Amino acid sequence: MKTKKIVYYGILTSLGIGLHIVEGMIPNPFVGMVPGAKIGLANIIALITLTIFGFKFALSVNLMRVVIAGLLTGAVTSMLYGLAGAFFSTLLMWVVIHYFSNFFSLVGVSVLGALAHNVAQLAVAGLIIQNPRIFVYLPVMMFASIFTGIFIGLTAYFVLQKVTVFFNETSYSMT
Repeated sequence: MKTKKIVYYGILTSLGIGLHIVEGMIPNPFVGMVPGAKIGLANIIALITLTIFGFKFALSVNLMRVVIAGLLTGAVTSMLYGLAGAFFSTLLMWVVIHYFSNFFSLVGVSVLGALAHNVAQLAVAGLIIQNPRIFVYLPVMMFASIFTGIFIGLTAYFVLQKVTVFFNETSYSMT
């Protein structure tokens, strides 16, 4: 069973890294409107991993993805932002799934995760530049988070419809 777990770590981390790199090649749809905003394609894998495997597994995959993608793309300084965003968005999404799933769909969970990601990244930026006024930019980032969160949540939902059939057929268990 340990080998199967390692294989899933590798596959999911690789998919997240691949989506991160592909996203870097796509022109930013928010250019001019919301500087620095991204779609967050790798968060599709984060949401799917969290839904199927739980918090610890998803957090490990997300943090590994951020570090490896940062090293591969040369964006080492942006790893601080990515690590903070990945940690807090994964934590918040897990709390919402675990305790408030009666109130939030996967799309709602995704939007909240996107919001948490942006708050964490702005907090890191505020610490680095030592200026809390950067949070003036938060409403703009939150506005972008709604659209990206909806897209990521819907995509994850439709992928999960196909993937969970695979896991049910193979009677996969993480224990």
